[in-house]
Order: sequence, then C-alpha cells, then structure tokens
Amino acid sequence: MARSFYEEFGTASRAIGKGAFHICQHSKILTFDVTEPDLEDDDVFTRTLLDYAAAHKGQTLVLVPCGDNYTKMLVRNQDKLRDAYRFNIMSPDQFALLSTKERFYDTCVKFGLEFPKTCEVTPETAAGFEPPFEYPVVVKPSNSVAYWNCNYPGKKKVFVVQNADEMRRILAGVYSETSTYRDAMIVQDFVPGDDTCMRVMNCYSDAHGKVKMMALGDVLLEEHTPEGIGSYGAIMTGYNADINERIKGFLEEIGYVGFSNFDLKYDKRDGSFKLFEINPRQGRSSYFTTASNKNLARYLVRDVVYGEDRPLDVATLDDEVLWTMIPLDVIRTYVSDPEALARAERLIRAGKVRTSYWSPQDKSLARWISYQVNQRNYRKQYAACFGHRGIDD
Repeated sequence: MARSFYEEFGTASRAIGKGAFHICQHSKILTFDVTEPDLEDDDVFTRTLLDYAAAHKGQTLVLVPCGDNYTKMLVRNQDKLRDAYRFNIMSPDQFALLSTKERFYDTCVKFGLEFPKTCEVTPETAAGFEPPFEYPVVVKPSNSVAYWNCNYPGKKKVFVVQNADEMRRILAGVYSETSTYRDAMIVQDFVPGDDTCMRVMNCYSDAHGKVKMMALGDVLLEEHTPEGIGSYGAIMTGYNADINERIKGFLEEIGYVGFSNFDLKYDKRDGSFKLFEINPRQGRSSYFTTASNKNLARYLVRDVVYGEDRPLDVATLDDEVLWTMIPLDVIRTYVSDPEALARAERLIRAGKVRTSYWSPQDKSLARWISYQVNQRNYRKQYAACFGHRGIDD
C-alpha cells in the first residue's frame, strides 16, 4: 500500500502497528511512526489512532487497515474515528455476514455464486466426524484471526486430507487442550489442479456501494510453508468478463463498500470457477493490482478525499505484468504448467516484472541486503516445503 500511495501521489506513508515486519524497514516510502504491542485492544486501538490524529491536525489523514484483525477493529470502532480520518469500511452487519466462511457461503448461495461442496465441523461435532462427500477434502479455519492466534503441534493454515484417520488426527490437534481455537473448521471438496488453477480478484467499491475497480490475477505459485499456504507468491494479470460480471453483481447487490479480495479456483471437472472466500480488505499480493496500472490508492483517495464518481476501471491483458514475491528461478523450477510458464517467460523477456519488496523508488544498501536474504529464504522454503499440505508432510 505504501508503494501504491508513493507511485500515485509521491507521498510517503506512516505506519501504526504492533510491530514492523522486516519488509517495512530501511524504507524511504514508509516509516513506522507508532509501535504499540497492545494495539489489538479496542481501547488502545482507538486511543492510539486518535492521539496520532491530534498530533497531526490540519492534515488529511487517509486510514488503511492492512491485516485481518486491524480491519475487524476498524469495523467495530469506525464511528469513533470518522471525524479524525478518511476511510471506507463496511458496516458491522456486512462484516458479520462475510467475516466467517460459513456465512460467506450462505451469501454465495443467495446470489448464485458457485463454490466447492462445503460443510463445517465444530468442537461439539469433531469426534467421529466424516464429511458428506468423498476424500480428498480441504480443512481450513472459519475464523482466520482466531486461528492465527492459536498454537498446537502440526498446525498448518490449510490441510489437504486424504482419509478418515488424517481427519481424526487433524481435528484432535485443532481442538486439543493446547489450542485456543474453538470456532468452526470448514471442510470442503478438494478442487483438483495445481497453483496455476487459482485466481484472485481485487476490487474497490465506493462509499455508495458501486464497484469502481476490478483486477483479476492468474496465480503462478502459492507459498507452501505451513503458515503461508494460501498466500500468493507470484501472479500474472488476467481477465475474465464472466467472473467480473458475477462478482460485480454480488458486491453491488449487498451494498459492499471498501476493498475486497476474492480467492477462486478453476474446476476442470465442470469448467467452472469455484469461489473459496472473500477477504474484506486488500491482501499482501494485492500490489499486483497497482502493478497492472490499477493503483489501489488511486481509487480510495478519489472516493474518500475528493468524492469523485468515475466509471468502473477494469484491468485487462493490455495491463499485463508478472508480480512476484519470490525469485524468478523458483518460478522456473516449481511451475509445472507449460502454458503458464511460457507466458511468464514472455513477460520476463519483455521486462514486465514487478516486485513488492524491491523497487526503483526505495533503494538502499540495507534494503538490498535484506531483499537478498528474503529471496534466499524463499529458495530454502520451496525446497523444503513444496507440495507439503498433508498432516504427515
């Protein structure tokens, strides 16, 4: 997001958070103004933000949450912050509808969006649970914030489960005494296909619930570490008019506002795209949208600062780039789909490659060293973890 603001407006961003990730350090376009370890407490959250606003009177402050829990807290506390900041966030009722996956799937049914066969399991139903469809299945948390904060041996962000014994052992860990997670787990039909079958859609809806920006991404590789499964490592700009139309209709029908981020997968069994979830924010990989000439900050500022009402702006293959967090040699090693790899090579040869970490506007020796360490670690992670999504991997 800091790169988006800098590229569009030439302004450096100021961060407030529990702590600074390494990617945010040694930067010329982002400074960490406030580090508050207790920021996820509602009273601390509002007091910290109001104190910061009071110290910067006379400035127009645009507020952007960049994580699940910060988004959730802004939803809860938005009325207390409206006079101090400019932002666009959904109502608590909208968030309750979409923030957990079972509610999201109920909404999909209502508006005719396709998704994998899905059920849920809870602590009360975990003993002896069997899904009402065949293995393999995917098991993942309904409440990603609560799951992120829990710990138990063998924890992974997502599991691919092959049989009843694996299901029993996974649920025993999720709901063990050492784990604090007590929300539902989503159990889902496994849609076959590798990472290149995944799609990601980023949208911005203005304060009136009108979609103003859409950008579809064709995934090359996801991350494969236990905590990183489901996060995207490399994406190419895509386009699909049918997906655009369905998602736009869904968002405008429910009056959604703000950033939204959809995960989909192409199902070769019936030729459809199955929706997995909607994240009520922009994601880490959403910079591919800015790289595709649909700058994330542009649409937010047009809306909350200038009140402009412009037509829908959609990324097409004319805006095509390859965005990556990972080294190009990792892409060449682990992408097995020949068509996707050929397309990636074409973009590499054309110089249409963009990264989040390293950019022409934000160069320094310290940052270069940090970036090289980051890329080396990715090589090690893929070598150690690629394809390991089962309980015994």
